[in-house]
Amino acid sequence: MLLNILVIGGGAREHAIVQALSKSARVKKIYAAPGNAGIAELAKCVEIAIDDLPRLRAFAKEHAIDLTVVGPEAPLVDGIVDFFRREGLAAIGPSKSAARLEGSKSYAKEFMHKYGIPTARYEVIPNLRKGTYQLQHWTGRSVVKADGLAAGKGVKVCETQAEAKDFLFDLMQKEVFGSAGTTAVIEERLDGEEATVMAFCDGKTLLPMPASQDHKRLSDGDHGPNTGGMGAYAPAPCVTPALANQIDDQILKPFLKGIQAEGFDYRGIIYFGLMLTRQGPRVLEFNVRFGDPETQVVLPLLDNDFIEVLQAIAAGTLSGLALRWKAQSALCVVLASDGYPHQYKKGMPIQGANEKTAGVSIFHAGTKRSGSRTVTDGGRVLAVSAAAASLETAKASAYKTVKKISFDGMIYRTDIGARALAALGTAR
Repeated sequence: MLLNILVIGGGAREHAIVQALSKSARVKKIYAAPGNAGIAELAKCVEIAIDDLPRLRAFAKEHAIDLTVVGPEAPLVDGIVDFFRREGLAAIGPSKSAARLEGSKSYAKEFMHKYGIPTARYEVIPNLRKGTYQLQHWTGRSVVKADGLAAGKGVKVCETQAEAKDFLFDLMQKEVFGSAGTTAVIEERLDGEEATVMAFCDGKTLLPMPASQDHKRLSDGDHGPNTGGMGAYAPAPCVTPALANQIDDQILKPFLKGIQAEGFDYRGIIYFGLMLTRQGPRVLEFNVRFGDPETQVVLPLLDNDFIEVLQAIAAGTLSGLALRWKAQSALCVVLASDGYPHQYKKGMPIQGANEKTAGVSIFHAGTKRSGSRTVTDGGRVLAVSAAAASLETAKASAYKTVKKISFDGMIYRTDIGARALAALGTAR
């Protein structure tokens, strides 16, 4: 039976998901809501906002959608999976109650504490007045986080108590992230190397994907403000086989035990944001969906039929599935608009976005069609991802393609993967 698939979202992550789906012989037709200029080459894009749950469900019923894949976190936190399943519509993602693991930083920390998942010492800040008092006990370096969803930007790594206080004021008084900052979390700043482990989950079984490493800071050398991600690579050599086993024992297994004890319906993707400290791996955050830009380097390495994996998640049969991964590395460079992650211009014509090179994918993040041209329509515009036999070759291929793309105000990091190559002894 051939399947009709609906992918919700319109970024580079969703483009990567659509591309993986398009390679399956089991797919009849792919729809994307709302999609983007790049996704439109592989799927039928429909103008429905990701937060318009009634219209999305009506579309799924009207077009006989067999499986819906939810890309962004917001509709998951809003309960789209429960909303769909009540009408007998299969969807990949956790229930609304389980999505709190990303929707609330304080809830996630409480979950970790309850089920013995190693994480940083923390304190929940309920309001500005009490927070000002609590900060007296957090001298020196700390991390302050908005409790709710802030598109990956509601986190401040603070060097001083005064810096933490200023950011807390921005969150709670200025409301720079709206209601996401009504409550906040402060935690100890951990030292080490960051890594990401994503896993497929059907509520009974967790199957991890290759570890990846995101580059959150805007500029080379990990300088500048935090962003949604400026590039990534996989597999991440900092996650050795021995460390992967430790992560499985200390984090993945307790997480699975926790969601089962809480009675969560979790049929989707779980993302573990990790800090690899001298004391062992620590969880920085959960995401309840594919990461961005991690998906753009992990999915191209999947050797299974992607639909086979998604169907096993939906049916609760992951335990009978053997994941296969290509013996390759992948690296992704994000091309962004000048001014991101703050103010930036839109509507800039893009040249070279359709460049075709073997082993390279150009995933559209913030683009749209304007007449016969593809133009910028977001802060992160494109994600150039290359897969090759080695990380060094993947990096060279990705940057070679980057140099063929241009738009007014285009910015990007030139050092994606440099740390890994240095560790491997192949830095250039």
